[in-house]
Amino acid sequence: MNSIIQFLGNHIQMIYIILLSIFVGVEIISKIPSALHTPLMSGANAIHGVVIIGAIIVMGHADPNNIVALILGFLAVVLGTLNVVGGFVVTDRMLEMFKKKK
Repeated sequence: MNSIIQFLGNHIQMIYIILLSIFVGVEIISKIPSALHTPLMSGANAIHGVVIIGAIIVMGHADPNNIVALILGFLAVVLGTLNVVGGFVVTDRMLEMFKKKK
């Protein structure tokens, strides 16, 4: 318990920044009209390819004997890939709505 309190004390500014970013994000997203929500989210999902690159770099620098780091890196690559693919699928479906029907 003492180590948790010490960690919070040492990283209080980072915790404040995370909490502030959560509140700002919720406030911004709540003001977006629903018609724009899908295009913005599909674009944001596609940008998350940075997560995949970061996870691959972290896995490359991890100790081969550190199984936990390798498993977490693998999960980050898999979930980041699913997010990127989902973003492109949503974008494709959204663009299909605007094509002229034959």
